[in-house]
Amino acid sequence: MEQLSDIALVTQVLLTHNNRAFDKLVKKYQSPIRRFFLNQTCGDKALSDDLAQDTFLKAYTNLASFRNLASFSTWLYRIAYNVFYDYLRSVKETDDLDNVQVAALTSEQDDYGQRSDIHQALHTLKDIERTCITLFYMEELSIDKISSITGCPTGTVKSHLSRGKEKMAKYLKQNGYGR
Repeated sequence: MEQLSDIALVTQVLLTHNNRAFDKLVKKYQSPIRRFFLNQTCGDKALSDDLAQDTFLKAYTNLASFRNLASFSTWLYRIAYNVFYDYLRSVKETDDLDNVQVAALTSEQDDYGQRSDIHQALHTLKDIERTCITLFYMEELSIDKISSITGCPTGTVKSHLSRGKEKMAKYLKQNGYGR
């Protein structure tokens, strides 16, 4: 039923230029997309909001390319995934990526709770491992959907999940969890 609702809203936007229908899609998916970026950026809220806004702008301008081959949410996460990797490429061209990620972490240091520790554990992962972990455990997407979003075969997604989970568990154990 949810898929039908998304398709109906997309159809309204495309056929009748009903921008309120797109607003409904934004309201429905803005929290999950922002949460995805928050985990990808290891807690940088401002950057997460900027990337989420860019994702919705790209989704709106490319809405006609949505072919309903996958769910709207999968299509939207694919755009978010591409926006994030475009951002990483642009950062690598202009600055050392580790410096940017450390800055994101230090801006989150005032929150010493569990969320900060999770973001620091996520920081220890490779970009693709972080993406898979975020989509599977935090966004609760299936391995097939993650495969669709990342373009990785399902076996590769499973490997990234396994390695990422192992690395995070090791980091968290070293920092006082699970004792």
